[in-house]
Amino acid sequence: MAEVPEPESDEEEPETDGGVRAYTVRLELVDEPGELLRALEPISANGGNLLSIHHERGNITPRGHIPVEVDLESPPERFDGIVDALRDAGINVIQAGEEHYGEELSVVLVGDLVETDLSETLSRIEDEADAVVKDLSLAAPDGTDATASARLRLAIDSGRTERLFETIRAIGTDKELTVVEPLVGGEA
Repeated sequence: MAEVPEPESDEEEPETDGGVRAYTVRLELVDEPGELLRALEPISANGGNLLSIHHERGNITPRGHIPVEVDLESPPERFDGIVDALRDAGINVIQAGEEHYGEELSVVLVGDLVETDLSETLSRIEDEADAVVKDLSLAAPDGTDATASARLRLAIDSGRTERLFETIRAIGTDKELTVVEPLVGGEA
C-alpha cells in the first residue's frame, strides 16, 4: 500500500476557521480609463476577496469624482493593510470598514427633490456632515417633476447631531427644500 505524503510543515495551511469578515470600502475615483482596476489591485494584492462593486459612473461627487462602493472579505488583521495600500496608491478612501456610529436620526426633506438632484443632496449630507445614509424612502405621488418627500435615516458619530442639522438646513436653503427634523429627545 502506497503511503500518502504529509504536507510540508512550513507550508501555511488554508484558513478554515471562518476568520474572514465582510467589509465595505467607499472610494472616490477620477473618471479616467483604468481607475477602477487601479483601485481594485491593492485589495487583491493584500489578501482581500471581492464580493461586489457598486460603480456609480452616472453619479458625480461634489469633488467631481465617481463614487464606488466595494464589498470585500478579509481576515481582520489584513484589513488595515488593504486600506493603507489603497491610500498609498493615491485612491481617495471615503469610508472603510465596519463603521460604528453612535446615533441614528431620521429627517424628512420636502420639495423638488428629483429636479434638484437627490443623489447630489445625499452625497453632500454624507460628505459635509460625516454622516451615512442608512435608508431612504422617496414618495413622489404626482411624479418626479412635482413636489416629493424623502425620509432619510442617517447614522452619525455621537455628539455630531447639531453639525448634521446645520448641514441639512444649509442644503435645504440652497435647494429650496423644507427640512423636517426629529424632536430633540424624541424618537426619530
